[in-house]
Amino acid sequence: IEDVLLNRREDATERMLDFAATLDPKSGPCELRRLGQEPAAPKFEADPRQNYSKENKIAPPDPKTLPPVPTYKKWVDPLPKSDAFAVIDKIMSERVMIIDGAMGTSVQAYKLKEEDFRAERYKDHENDLKGNNDILVLTRPDVIKEIHSAYLAAGADIIETNTFNATMISQADYALDRKQDVWDINVAAAKLAKECCVEFTKKDPSKPRFAAGAIGPTNRTLSVSPSVENPAFRACTFDEIVEAYYEQTEALIEGGVDVLLVETIFDTLNAKAALFAVNKYFANWGKKIPVFVSGTIVDNSGRTLSGQTNEAFWNSVSHAKPIAIGLNCALGAQDMVPYIDNLSKCADCWVFAYPNAGLPNAMGGYDQKGPEMAKDCETFFEKNLLNAIGGCCGTTAEHIASLAELGARYKPRQRHDVPEQMRLSGLLPFNYDPNEKDMRKSFINLGERCNVAGSSIFKKAIVDGNFEKALAIALKQVENGAHVIDINMDDGLIDGKSAMTKFVNLLVSEPDASKVPFMIDSSKFDVVEAGLKCSQGKCIMNSISLKAGQDQFLKDAALVKAHGAAVVVMAFDEEGQAATEAEKVRICCRAFKLLVEEVGFNPQDIIFDPNILTIGTGMEEHNNYAVDFINATREIKRLCPGCKISGGVSNLAFSFRGNEPVRRGFHSAFLYHACKAGMDMGIVNAAQVEEDVYENIDKELLEYIEDVLLNRCSNATERMLQFAATLDPKSGPCNLRRKGQAAGGAAKKKDNGKAWRNEKVGKRLEYALVHGIDEFCIADTEECRTSGSFASCLEIIEGPLMDGMNVVGDLFGAGKMFLPQVIKSARVMKKSVGHLLPFMQAAKDAAGDTSSSSAGTFLIATVKGDVHDIGKNIVAVVLGCNNFKVIDIGVMCPCQTILDAVKENNADILGLSGLITPSLDEMVTVGKEMEKAGLKIPLLIGGATTSKMHTAVKMAPVYSGGVVHVLDASRAVPVAQTLMDMTKRPEFLDDIKETYEEMREEFFAGLEDRKYLSLAKARESVTLPDFSSAEHKPVKPKFLGTKALKDVPIADVIPYIDWNPFFQVWQLRGRYPNRGYPKIFNDENVGMEAKKLFDEANAMLDQMKNQKQLTLNGLLAFYACNAVGDDIEVYNGEDAASGKRCSFHTIRQQAEKDTEEPYMALSDFIAPKDSNVTDYLGMFVCTAGLGLDKLTQSFKKNNDDYSYIMAEALADRLAEAFAELLHAQVRKDHWGYAPDESLNADDLLKVKYQGIRPAPGYPSQPDHTEKATMWDLMKCKEEIGVELTESFAMLPAASVSGLYFGGKSAEYFNVGKIEKDQVEEYASRKGMDVATVEKWLGQNLAYHVE
Repeated sequence: IEDVLLNRREDATERMLDFAATLDPKSGPCELRRLGQEPAAPKFEADPRQNYSKENKIAPPDPKTLPPVPTYKKWVDPLPKSDAFAVIDKIMSERVMIIDGAMGTSVQAYKLKEEDFRAERYKDHENDLKGNNDILVLTRPDVIKEIHSAYLAAGADIIETNTFNATMISQADYALDRKQDVWDINVAAAKLAKECCVEFTKKDPSKPRFAAGAIGPTNRTLSVSPSVENPAFRACTFDEIVEAYYEQTEALIEGGVDVLLVETIFDTLNAKAALFAVNKYFANWGKKIPVFVSGTIVDNSGRTLSGQTNEAFWNSVSHAKPIAIGLNCALGAQDMVPYIDNLSKCADCWVFAYPNAGLPNAMGGYDQKGPEMAKDCETFFEKNLLNAIGGCCGTTAEHIASLAELGARYKPRQRHDVPEQMRLSGLLPFNYDPNEKDMRKSFINLGERCNVAGSSIFKKAIVDGNFEKALAIALKQVENGAHVIDINMDDGLIDGKSAMTKFVNLLVSEPDASKVPFMIDSSKFDVVEAGLKCSQGKCIMNSISLKAGQDQFLKDAALVKAHGAAVVVMAFDEEGQAATEAEKVRICCRAFKLLVEEVGFNPQDIIFDPNILTIGTGMEEHNNYAVDFINATREIKRLCPGCKISGGVSNLAFSFRGNEPVRRGFHSAFLYHACKAGMDMGIVNAAQVEEDVYENIDKELLEYIEDVLLNRCSNATERMLQFAATLDPKSGPCNLRRKGQAAGGAAKKKDNGKAWRNEKVGKRLEYALVHGIDEFCIADTEECRTSGSFASCLEIIEGPLMDGMNVVGDLFGAGKMFLPQVIKSARVMKKSVGHLLPFMQAAKDAAGDTSSSSAGTFLIATVKGDVHDIGKNIVAVVLGCNNFKVIDIGVMCPCQTILDAVKENNADILGLSGLITPSLDEMVTVGKEMEKAGLKIPLLIGGATTSKMHTAVKMAPVYSGGVVHVLDASRAVPVAQTLMDMTKRPEFLDDIKETYEEMREEFFAGLEDRKYLSLAKARESVTLPDFSSAEHKPVKPKFLGTKALKDVPIADVIPYIDWNPFFQVWQLRGRYPNRGYPKIFNDENVGMEAKKLFDEANAMLDQMKNQKQLTLNGLLAFYACNAVGDDIEVYNGEDAASGKRCSFHTIRQQAEKDTEEPYMALSDFIAPKDSNVTDYLGMFVCTAGLGLDKLTQSFKKNNDDYSYIMAEALADRLAEAFAELLHAQVRKDHWGYAPDESLNADDLLKVKYQGIRPAPGYPSQPDHTEKATMWDLMKCKEEIGVELTESFAMLPAASVSGLYFGGKSAEYFNVGKIEKDQVEEYASRKGMDVATVEKWLGQNLAYHVE
């Protein structure tokens, strides 16, 4: 206005008119509204408060007025303990006990034959028995006794019975699952071990010996499905496992064992079944003996095979009160240390370990001898972690003697208490540590969406049998912040027991859901128990009560305790539900006393639900329910020390269901006040309670809510209803809207981009395909199907869909449409065809038709050892767009798998892909095997490492069916189409064959013409710099050893992205002068599409960044080193005096040069050992691929080829960018040889910095096998989750690795071709045979190898 009024600018009037056009002409200057914006609602006035009270009804009372806290009797286990308890407790407190070594390893040394396993008893048994070591206690007891005696003589205090597989379940493998056989094995094994113990104890009574009944894991798992197709399926039930373990326990005790050892636990649910059986037997026997429990960490992830961490494992089994907990098998001692350390901290019992004799060698054997193993085990005692030690796989009496000698030198770990906490577990431990100052901050969200009473969507999914949808709901809850998942199936339409079993089994199979504990919730005890029998973690059982009387209550509680669960106790008794504060306190205190004194329940595992009852009902007697709950919470927590308080929060505002801001506001306000009184957890909508922060609730709404909640006036409910009636029921308590108030500002602009939607349906589909719009494709396809315009689904595909794809193909072939657009078009095509397929199949089945209407069947695979598939995926999509039936069998495909798939699918063409050089040899292998199998289909070769020359020289001679090298996806279609035209195929292949023959002749002629220096002459050409000079003196890194950089923010990496390879993946190439990023955006042909692709890539990067969809991990390492000839020796410590740890082998250039340049090897950049100058070698591995599989699978599931290829391409770029970022940090900080470096991104890409980072398998060192040394040295898989395939490709594929050379003389170079003299010497230095080296360096050989 004042621009016009005061004539402040020339265009003031025009600007005023533009602005005025956006305003509501009926509004005023002081209450301005935009067009489409509703008038502000007048302030609402409810009826005046009646009988209003300012009294704080939930204020804590004066402590002096409260009754004293009762003294509870300590529970005493009614079962008497055997004498072994006291003896073992005393020994373990005074010295380290020694456990025996491996039974299997010792048995193997006897080289027993089939007749040894059969003897007279089993001479006519129908199955082979060799390998069933357990029956040797019956058929060769002399052997087993010798082994026991050898271990005892070596110093073992505890020997295990030879019964690892002596259950009905495991013996079924040998057809010996007969009760008498299993009984006899266990009894005989126990008697044999006990006899040996008695004999040695008599020799030295001061060193008593103990026979431990070995209870193995069985060959079944209760937490993992044996069926990939049905993750909810289990090969056996909890009850079947319990029965098998009960029978074994009974027989072992009958035979006289002193202790029981539940060992090698790879699935905690199996262990829980074993402990359930053992304690059940103790109860029936009327006595108990000590129980040892030993888990197995399968690798350096620190988890069991079923996915639990070792602390979660302890939380799951600690209810059984084992005398000792430990780990065995799978790992050597050094790798086991961190997990024993953790177990030692969290366990309040004795701790033991019996590791393997190191790690297995290539043949599966163990090379570590006794003294070497003892040295590795010494760390356990230096850290004071153990009370007992023994040996597992690969150990013998020699190892145990060394361990006994070691243990005698150290004091044992002292048993300690652990903080009193409720300790639950899923795959991860959940140790509840309440924040006494602010309980809302530590509040446990019990996710309600997997409760049929809490979610109508979940209920419908279960009723419909759609368990996949139900699983998705569970996953969403965890993503939204649920700490525990509440699972309830109580509904008249649902078979609760069956549904609970299936859903929990399914949930256990999904790591992202089962990482949190479960609350198994039902009013039917058999349904609850069914859920507990499926969960390996420590659950919460919800619920039991005194409603059916005290006896039933105690019985139910004892069973819950036997399953190791925490328990929810409802405030019910024989008289009914507790409503008032006094009733709630009375019933809960009674239940607490019974649980603590008579059942022996840990107070920390007792959770009371004092009944959150509905308020705001209009009934006066309900008005104080919330106040009563809050006050009862405070008093129950005081009178029942250690207990927890929970409740179903959604019950509170049931009267206001349908009005979201009011209902959710009640929940938030209630939790605020209840948590102040001590409420620990509640069944809630996790996302909503996180969003609806009490302090952010609309203040006017909060006042009405708290009048009801805190019972401040007699007409609070009526006033609340009056105010609620004015609210938009879809708004929220923290973003409140009145009815009729718009959620946004100005009216929406009319969308003019949908004119094509007015076309006929066929044209709409064609338009959608050409423009890659999938929003309407399913609806349009269905309209085609039901319109009557098309006689069949096939007509729709061959009509509008193929019309559209033909346009796409023509535009792509003419260079007027680009790969990103083609991939989007493919997404539309896939969705439309996917919709039609079920109808087509039904019609074919009805007609008995088995024909195919595709252009041909194209089978495509990435060969064995190679994990890269972006290019392959693009080819598959483009071929699919051209009506080929593409069968993609994935990555790392063995030769036989490929051949079988070709035959099974009757493939017309086979395509092989690979990125790394070892893949080339694997492709040759596939070609040879195709020839042997008599196949005649064309073989297409593609991938970054492939070439037309390699295909001509190596591939074409081994396969006569026709081999064609294809450069990229755009070439694949015309080649495949020509090959499928039988009138053109012969001439086409003849032409290719002739071309390849000419290329082979040129290649071999070139080998003859090219001159090479001998290795000795090549070495003479090098003049090394003076490494002691100021210019070349090595800089010492800030640390030696490894450093892991985990979860590096994507935002830190993005500035280092080189976008040029990204556009190459999508086959977008600008022409001079617009080559490369960002000039490509100016290219008249591809610029617009490149910019669009770039914007979409950045949108996905933002999504990856904000939703943390990818995890970026890196690993750096620096080591002291020196060059010795062409090798680089890496040292154990600061210099050569510390001894050699390993060597890196380098390869020297030999192809003759026209200049005076030296013939380089990477070792030239490291100070020689005889210079007496210590140098340093760095190395790194980084990945951006963790999480990528999950992300791409979600896209593939939705037929979204464009997005999954985009995600793979971006992950690759992020990995390379991460490597660039790490190298910059190394130069400036970690190594610090260029602290003042200041380069922009363009300078980095042009390698203007000091130092290089060559990677094994690339030009400066073309041998991929050198990666193995890096991985062994840095423990890459264990540290950051990156592993190597058998062909030394990295997994995840979006990973980068390399060596760091920091000296000024270091530069990149290409080794090129090398002669046989170097190959032979290199093989000798590496300890490989020449043929193996020739295989790995095939691309670099200056001579031909058949």
